Amino acid sequence: MKVTSLTRSSLLAIAAACLVPLAQAATPAEMLAAYSAKAGEPASPERGRKLYATNFGREMGWSCASCHGSNPAKDGRDQMTEKRLAALAPAANPTRFTEASKTEHFFRLNCKDVVGRECSAGEKADVLAWLLTLKP
Repeated sequence: MKVTSLTRSSLLAIAAACLVPLAQAATPAEMLAAYSAKAGEPASPERGRKLYATNFGREMGWSCASCHGSNPAKDGRDQMTEKRLAALAPAANPTRFTEASKTEHFFRLNCKDVVGRECSAGEKADVLAWLLTLKP
């Protein structure tokens, strides 16, 4: 059986997650590996892109892009407070996804507000996998 490079890299990420639990993850790649391992399947950047852009039709009809912008490698703006949001993509903002507690807080808050529920480990992995493909 031929293994594609995406599958190979996903398997490496899952293997790395076994070595670095989510609570100890310190880089976006380690966070991705931990979420992928918890989900039990490789992350999909395409699913992450789709989730990010989906309007969930909740009260305000928001998507992640509503505040973080269609290009998360650039700054966004909170729709309620008008506060500037630093770029979400790790390549544009190296402090993103470097602390497990902050990352979990970010996902919990935003998934509940936008999606209407907590996101699964797989959804978190997918979004992070997509964000890691973006360049400033």
